[in-house]
Amino acid sequence: MIGGVRPVRRIGFGAMHLPTAPGPDRDMAISVARRAVELGVTLIDTAHLYGWGANEQLLADALHPYPPELLIATKVGVAPPEGDLDARLCGRPEFLRAQVDEGLRRLRLDRLELLQLHRVDPDVPLADQVGTLRDLRDAGKIAQIGLSEVTVEQLTEARTIVEIASVQNRYNLLYRDHEPVLRACTAAGIAFLPWRPVLPAVGGGEPESIAAETGATAAQVALAWLLGHSPVILPIPGTASLTHLAENVAATTLHLTADQTTRLDALA
Repeated sequence: MIGGVRPVRRIGFGAMHLPTAPGPDRDMAISVARRAVELGVTLIDTAHLYGWGANEQLLADALHPYPPELLIATKVGVAPPEGDLDARLCGRPEFLRAQVDEGLRRLRLDRLELLQLHRVDPDVPLADQVGTLRDLRDAGKIAQIGLSEVTVEQLTEARTIVEIASVQNRYNLLYRDHEPVLRACTAAGIAFLPWRPVLPAVGGGEPESIAAETGATAAQVALAWLLGHSPVILPIPGTASLTHLAENVAATTLHLTADQTTRLDALA
């Protein structure tokens, strides 16, 4: 559930790895995006950063007009390279407003159902960044607001300014630095979208052993552990492979025993 009002399936899809350059790889990427929806995925995650808008454009080419149950989540707040400047965080209000307008245009939407601040710009007050997104929500351009790679303190401050529907932090079976943020999201009923939910949680050891016991893959074991770890977790594994896509979505049917869960818990 996103924001307590938008039901979504427990496994989403991260579109970051989809190739966007014209050619056979892009054609396959469109097939993967369409197959994700066919398999029942109802949340797809993208960002302005992914190809500087090309990823958003690809999803529109693949899926527009969108099924009513599909939520496209995108992110703003990173400026592309320009002249001698590398890509950089940019949370200036005018920049965020421009990126939201560009996202609406590329995704062919009148409203972004979930707009996440990709990173907090340390050079701009958080209140200005989140307040800008609140104003865009009030103007009807955004339905719900999320944050990415934030601390508990930043989440707490943001929630004094506007309702926060989601947090997208790196988190997986072997990387649990953001456990305090997950606990805060669980207590508040805020959706937690772990990015990189599988790697580096596979590649031997206990996940492989449990995969052999269950007849699943190690990636499915890692995803099943996440799903059981907190009711607000909504993993967004990304892939450009139809096979891996189907495996990821099928992880919702894998049920770990209490012993298997305890063994995985101990890997922290």
